[in-house]
Amino acid sequence: MHAIEPPAASYLDDPSPRCTDRHRGSDIIRSRAYYVLTAILVFIGEVVIAAFVHDAFIRPYLGDSLAVVLVYLALRATTPLGIGWSAVTALAIACAIEVGQGIGLVGILGLEDYRVARVVLGTGFDPRDFLAYAGGGAAVIMAEAALRR
Repeated sequence: MHAIEPPAASYLDDPSPRCTDRHRGSDIIRSRAYYVLTAILVFIGEVVIAAFVHDAFIRPYLGDSLAVVLVYLALRATTPLGIGWSAVTALAIACAIEVGQGIGLVGILGLEDYRVARVVLGTGFDPRDFLAYAGGGAAVIMAEAALRR
């Protein structure tokens, strides 16, 4: 069985991938599979951190960084966005959620009784989380650059 590796950067950065070429189409499929599998692994890591790690650094900051990585991977797996736009979008989503925490969005929407809403949208604003999100965004850019060498 072959390991799934991302294809050359030229295919990943194409904002509108076209599957007209037989080889190019298979590269896109492999690329999306790579991002899906990696997203699943990161999601499992996030669940493990949430369930078993109760400290003052890994859970709040590494967990927030990995959340940006997870959103990035999901975007790369499901949209035609390139590396840069996916990273910016993932970071913007994380920051928007943090701002929502700051204004009490869960309460405004009347979702306090829904655990999933509280977990996904969060309820505790911490301005240091923006640094964790930036770290996650930087990590995906550095990882993509390293994979392209």
